[in-house]
Amino acid sequence: MKKINNLLLGAGIILASIAVSSCKKTQTTSDGIEYTYVSEGKEATKDGDYVLYNFVAKTGNDSVFISSYDQPIPPYLQHQDSADAQSGIDEIFLNLKKGDSIRVMSKANKIFGANLPPFLDSAENITIEIGVVNVIEQEVFQDYYNDLMAAQQKKQEENAKKQLEEDIQTIEKYISENNLNATKTESGLFYVIEKEGSGDQVEQGNTISVDYTGYVMDGTVFDTSVESRAKESNTFTEGRDYEPISFAVGQGRVIPGWDEGLQYLKEGSVAKLLIPSPLAYGPSQRSEVIKPNSILIFDVEVTDVQK
Repeated sequence: MKKINNLLLGAGIILASIAVSSCKKTQTTSDGIEYTYVSEGKEATKDGDYVLYNFVAKTGNDSVFISSYDQPIPPYLQHQDSADAQSGIDEIFLNLKKGDSIRVMSKANKIFGANLPPFLDSAENITIEIGVVNVIEQEVFQDYYNDLMAAQQKKQEENAKKQLEEDIQTIEKYISENNLNATKTESGLFYVIEKEGSGDQVEQGNTISVDYTGYVMDGTVFDTSVESRAKESNTFTEGRDYEPISFAVGQGRVIPGWDEGLQYLKEGSVAKLLIPSPLAYGPSQRSEVIKPNSILIFDVEVTDVQK
């Protein structure tokens, strides 16, 4: 028998909200989780079919803590008649049908078991709303999925283009206000050479070492390799080795703005890189300081270039 881990935790997603209906049917899983059909599909899912679904998980005070709306495409699972559910929540997911809208209300420990998120109390009441987007036959699922991915890629490219235009305007205003002598590249990156190095030019494939301090537009530092800057910015971490970072240029080891921007410098150069968000982390939130679509600024010094 095939074993399925908790399907809720591994999901990722785009969705539609689940409407509440006056006609409801309540059932109970083998481990006592009650769930209600807001609407129920009529046709059973066949062995091998792929089920695409949406879900939202809420705390007892109706605050959302997991949502498939945050993901680019719907989560999915392949229905297998031989699959062995390990929990009540698995039972619900493994038996989803086209047309199903389900509301689950139970204690957090019942739903998550050993995978209980640390921010939840085990006795807290949790609500999960699940809606099936589609059920696709195994033979055509890959084409269907590829079409979804292509549509999402196109949307991301359009969003990135629009965001880049906005970021460039913001950076140009920053440059003007701070009287910087910046050069703009074709990609939308800006750089300021504050001290011209006398060593080798940085080129793709070189292994280089760089001292850096990274901050956002309001000056808040999120990382630095320089101990004195870390102490000044209250980001110092005891026990960390503060030293230049080394990596191969142009190999995708760093954000695109670094791979490009550092190739305008030489060994010994000191510069400032102003990086629009599509050349950094885009719509992803990487920390409390680096929020979605953050423009990043780096003060850098190339300390070594190995050809």
